[in-house]
Amino acid sequence: MSQARERGIPEATVARLPLYLRALNGLSERGTATVSSEDLALAAGVNSAKLRKDLSHLGSYGTRGVGYDVQYLIYQISRELGLTQDWAVAIVGLGNLGRALANYGGFVSRGFRVAALFDADPAVVGERLVGMAVDPVDRLEEVLGRRGVSIVVIATPASAAQEVADRVIAAGITSILNFAPVVLTVPDGVDVRKVDLSTELQILAFHEQRKADREAGSPIMTEDWAEAMDA
Repeated sequence: MSQARERGIPEATVARLPLYLRALNGLSERGTATVSSEDLALAAGVNSAKLRKDLSHLGSYGTRGVGYDVQYLIYQISRELGLTQDWAVAIVGLGNLGRALANYGGFVSRGFRVAALFDADPAVVGERLVGMAVDPVDRLEEVLGRRGVSIVVIATPASAAQEVADRVIAAGITSILNFAPVVLTVPDGVDVRKVDLSTELQILAFHEQRKADREAGSPIMTEDWAEAMDA
């Protein structure tokens, strides 16, 4: 999907490129022509040294005393992420989450086009969303091929996710965004990005509890204490 892997750009850098792109688009909307590494790093939530190293992988070093050209850097990052072309996306599973994703207006502006929608519920099949009819999941392989889909979003219940993944992979799909609360087993060469909302909420709950413990003066277990207790 992108040139980054072929160019040997580290995965950690690739993961930060969308952050830089979002910050740059915000600067562009405000009419900013150039930006320093310090200001861009602040907007993206990283440190400036890491940002400069990341951008050096793209061959972009900025200009001393001037900074980075915002529009050119947007182009460079978009090109590396493969966003200078149109990517057809299919969404499988049209419960509340799947519908929200289908109606998300930010796909088109970022180089993605929802090209197919699937569901197993006969009551949902045939319904029109975002200008297209929902196809039955039984026609998954046929529709994916006919509409040139490159990326599949799985928003099914956990019990159905692996079967859907197996079918789309057999149909030639090698990029999957998984919202189902399950770890998918896929062969080498297939890229899966997992979005687990419950896990993220649990992590936030952990930090909230730590803050509450500090405010209450409760002891917080450190790694040293844990090792001592295990000894």
